[in-house]
Amino acid sequence: MKLRQLKMFGFTGTMALILSTVPAHPAVDNSWMQHVSTEDRAKTNPYLKQPDAIAAGSKLFSDHCAKCHGADALGRGKKPSLRTKEVQQAADGEIFWLLRNGNLRHGMPSWSSLPEPSRWQLVTYVKSLGETTAP
Repeated sequence: MKLRQLKMFGFTGTMALILSTVPAHPAVDNSWMQHVSTEDRAKTNPYLKQPDAIAAGSKLFSDHCAKCHGADALGRGKKPSLRTKEVQQAADGEIFWLLRNGNLRHGMPSWSSLPEPSRWQLVTYVKSLGETTAP
């Protein structure tokens, strides 16, 4: 749209146009969950709510995840927040599966090169953040 056409909208119309084309917050795409086996989904986190695992997971998150998901895990650009209801209510085994397998179609790499205990520490940290909406 040309600048002249935008001027005809006025400030309110221009803002409405901009806001209608930019999502307020990227949605979490849970389509990968259909690939998680019942066995993987049922896996239990050996580090559940352990303070040492949360601290270790925090460091791993800073090193490997914050670049895309933000230091606050609220998401950046098209990368989703990890503090949404969908992520926070997902089974630990589902998140572990995603870390191992990734979702390249949506830009999530596989972290299978990280040792299994490190991936569980990441799950523990992410779940410790709790549910929060983006500011």
